[in-house]
Amino acid sequence: MPIKNRFAELHDHIAGWRRDFHAHPELMYDVHRTAEVVANRLRDFGCDEVVPGIGRTGVVAVILGRTDTKGRVIGLRADMDALPIHEETGAAHASTHPGVMHACGHDGHTAMLLGAAQYLAETRNFDGTAIVIFQPAEEGGAGGKAMVDDGMMERWGIQEVYGLHNAPGLPAGTFAIRPGPMMAATDEFEITLEGRGGHAARPHQTVDTAVMSCHLGVALQQIVARNADPVEQLVVSVTSIQSSSTAFNVIPQRVTLRGTIRSMQEGHRAMARRRIREVADGIAATFGGSAQVDFKEGYPVLVNHDAETDHAMEVARAVAGDCAITPMVMGGEDFAFMLQARPGAYIRLGNGDSAGLHHPKYDFNDEIIPMGCSWLAGMVEARMPAG
Repeated sequence: MPIKNRFAELHDHIAGWRRDFHAHPELMYDVHRTAEVVANRLRDFGCDEVVPGIGRTGVVAVILGRTDTKGRVIGLRADMDALPIHEETGAAHASTHPGVMHACGHDGHTAMLLGAAQYLAETRNFDGTAIVIFQPAEEGGAGGKAMVDDGMMERWGIQEVYGLHNAPGLPAGTFAIRPGPMMAATDEFEITLEGRGGHAARPHQTVDTAVMSCHLGVALQQIVARNADPVEQLVVSVTSIQSSSTAFNVIPQRVTLRGTIRSMQEGHRAMARRRIREVADGIAATFGGSAQVDFKEGYPVLVNHDAETDHAMEVARAVAGDCAITPMVMGGEDFAFMLQARPGAYIRLGNGDSAGLHHPKYDFNDEIIPMGCSWLAGMVEARMPAG
């Protein structure tokens, strides 16, 4: 199962689709143009069923194999949304929407899954049913959860689900994966410290939230160092501190700290929340103030299933000759919701020496398209072999 010749023939077409998506990026669930283009192409390919509007603006298509003797159903997923970043690539296909760009490669993921869908609809060289899933709102909107909550898995009887993501810094066209936890749970916190504001020349008449916030910011960094096993993965980061005043001579009435928790275990996730609340309350009380702590639960840990990871590695080795074991990544990914609903695996595909993900100079590497398409189509043919 090497790189399929058909994808060499389709390469320019798929790259053209990718660059069109790149030039017309859309955010979160507002991927109406992208979803329409995707749905129309799937219909043109002759897919047996094309259903838009799953998980608000997602698209699902069904491709029947030549035979169906075992009732097997395999799902393949790509994400469609872009990011609120101003593009600095200078590419001819650069974003035409100021302040919005495909800085994570979802344009490439969508184009590669379209290429795989065209090949599978042409050949149908498998025994079962392939479901291709085009998801909105991966970048913070939990579009994967929305599609699962919309009954996607049950409606089409999906038994296994697979996805991929490009990886800058990994040699172009190579694959990497790991069984078990691979990407972190992502939660957010907001702490509002309340004191007594006043004139900076009379600090003794105030309850100083500026001083309080400095102590709290430092103390929160000790949660990981003194509460988590040092060989396990946990991150607590304060990323924003804002006061109710920006004047040089005012001690603010309140200060708000915001940040993120990244964890690989539910136990660490719960512990970090508990300790953030305890530390905030304790420091606020020490200085005579109060703390309001709020959490926003994000994506869960992305956990690859063992057997399905083995299947993904086998196909990757067949396509690229090898498949590396990737380290855990503290970034989040809402394909985790689909892996909670069904067994499956998520793999990384090297994007080469490009700018990093979410960088204004990032661009997807079109040279990896045949490898990505071959892996996606190969998962269907390997898990549901014809004959």
